[in-house]
Amino acid sequence: MSEQDLQLVVASRTDGAEGVVVLELTDPAGADLPAWTPGAHVDLVLTDDLVRQYSLCGDPGDRSRYRIGVLREPAGRGGSAHVHDRLHEGDEVRVRGPRNHFELVGAPRYVFVAGGIGITPILPMVAAVRAAGGVAEVHYGGRSRRSMAFLEELEGHTLHPQDEVGLIDLDAVLGDLAPGTLVYCCGPEPLLAAVEERVAPEVLHLERFTPKDVGDPVRSDSFEVELSLSGTTLTVPPDRSIMAVLRDHGVEMLSSCEEGTCGTCETGVLEGEVDHRDSLLTPAEQAANDVMFVCVSRAACPRLVLEL
Repeated sequence: MSEQDLQLVVASRTDGAEGVVVLELTDPAGADLPAWTPGAHVDLVLTDDLVRQYSLCGDPGDRSRYRIGVLREPAGRGGSAHVHDRLHEGDEVRVRGPRNHFELVGAPRYVFVAGGIGITPILPMVAAVRAAGGVAEVHYGGRSRRSMAFLEELEGHTLHPQDEVGLIDLDAVLGDLAPGTLVYCCGPEPLLAAVEERVAPEVLHLERFTPKDVGDPVRSDSFEVELSLSGTTLTVPPDRSIMAVLRDHGVEMLSSCEEGTCGTCETGVLEGEVDHRDSLLTPAEQAANDVMFVCVSRAACPRLVLEL
């Protein structure tokens, strides 16, 4: 799935739930959009310095449009407010992607746990599992039915409106998983942390909208980064990111979140040990030590060689 830079138009805008708007984005000339797979997201480039990621929640088989759901977050950094207040039908918006770090892995059975707007990447996954004849058990929680989007697409699955039934009983949902079951979860950090406590890493797949706390860096001193394509060696001080130092030296790096959640700045690692500080890679992927996200991750050794 190749990433592209697109200029799309807001073809429709509807209220998906209390505080949620649903946008459908299309090509102004009616061309097909780049293909994507369940779990993918796109970047909305709202201004030069305001880029936000939103999960694609439509039908991957429909190349005519992308659908996203955006929750207004009053305590956010301005992205959702911009979408809610300034993006209307007919407006053009720059879109980068699609990109997928939350791929649906093949399995005979799945348990999907979603909280709030975290239902968006789950929707196409559930549809794909059903279409393939697999078993998909969905548990979707929210403050109330009024705040829970896409309810009409989740008939037959289990809803957990907090004002009616309380929080999702994760011990009951996850306590006795059948062999071969994979668990997918997306939502607010307390939900993700609670699921992580109950599910083995090898069967758990998470997507975070905000970075997890990874503690202090492994090293408190400077380290070197060698760029394999040019042979240039740069020094990264303790108070700066690899990405910032690369930019200082004219190396252009695409970035969106700059907090280790979107995956835009994924970079190949040829030598050295990485202090992985992202919220994307699984423990096994981190142990492979072949990629890193240079916006947040650092060196756990004196020198890294990067595929740049």
